[in-house]
Amino acid sequence: MADVRIPTDLLPADGRFGCGPSKVRPEQVAALAAAGELLGTSHRQAPVKNLVGSVRNGLAELFRLPDGYEVVLGNGGSTAFWDVAAAGLIERRSAHLAFGEFGAKFVASARAPWLEAPHVVSSDPGSRGSLEPVDGVDVYAYPHNETSTGVSAPVTRIGSAPEALTVVDATSAAGGIDIDVSKTDAYYFAPQKNFAGDGGLWIALLSPAAIERAQRLDASDRFIPPFLSLTAAIDNSRLDQTLNTPAIGTLVMLDSQLQWMNSSGGLAWAGERTAESSGILYDWAQAHPLATPFVADPAHRSPVVVTIDLDDSVDAAAVAKTLRANGVVDTEPYRKLGRNQLRVATFVAIDPDDVRQLTRCLDYVIDALAD
Repeated sequence: MADVRIPTDLLPADGRFGCGPSKVRPEQVAALAAAGELLGTSHRQAPVKNLVGSVRNGLAELFRLPDGYEVVLGNGGSTAFWDVAAAGLIERRSAHLAFGEFGAKFVASARAPWLEAPHVVSSDPGSRGSLEPVDGVDVYAYPHNETSTGVSAPVTRIGSAPEALTVVDATSAAGGIDIDVSKTDAYYFAPQKNFAGDGGLWIALLSPAAIERAQRLDASDRFIPPFLSLTAAIDNSRLDQTLNTPAIGTLVMLDSQLQWMNSSGGLAWAGERTAESSGILYDWAQAHPLATPFVADPAHRSPVVVTIDLDDSVDAAAVAKTLRANGVVDTEPYRKLGRNQLRVATFVAIDPDDVRQLTRCLDYVIDALAD
């Protein structure tokens, strides 16, 4: 394959389109540099606790947090929260919607030996099913957005049983899709997607019912390892702390991103921005004779993670490799899907104009590789 040089007038101003870690704005890097004296200091003292408090307040503002809901932070990322939920939110049995890699991973955690076997509704990659009420279920769980496939689900409560909690994995959706948090009991995520931070931290927006459930299970005879204790995370968050030492740099970047998002118009603005960016890509894929959106149903398509299948006559790996050689990076598909595909993030930090330029790059590269 000959080297393909994309003309500079077609290139985006910023070529980062990865689904996580995601593009970090220069202003966040500047905030990190300005916080130099904060780095390497105790997270139990006022300067870092004030930073955690600012993050919690910023999230409460962004999500228009209902009365009684709390912003809780914990160590370990969203993958840790699956085990936290299995230990401290699921009482007997859960029901799951699994339409990709990450929804299935929560199911694996919910197969813990102290719980009844979960009820699971699975679907093929690129599609999603729906959850219906199930007798004996006390947690309904599903991803808001499946990062691996680019499929999104509406946020809604399942059934009317008052004791059942709605637990939503919002890792790649939070901050990029406008929602009503009151329709959930635990809306959890990590900062390396729309919030343009690093991983290793989980954040959960918890309802009073979820907090009560966690406290009740903690007071029962169930053994819960301290690291997986949701009540410990709740208690520490109320003090603007985390159980163990957090990555302070991540908190600085997250705080900067929250200030930018809230000052720009909040979650409604963010949702409009990601919808514009993703719409550019979906329109391109539908118009190009050698491309098609992987997610066939427009109602299931994600506004923050766009997956595009290329015709077999076009090597998607070669396209992504050529883009990378020209500074347009991280457009490769999720590794386990094994498709001739591109996957592009349209998170809030990514400028819609850069997405437009990306489509011009794609046109150029596909034509060049065909010659």
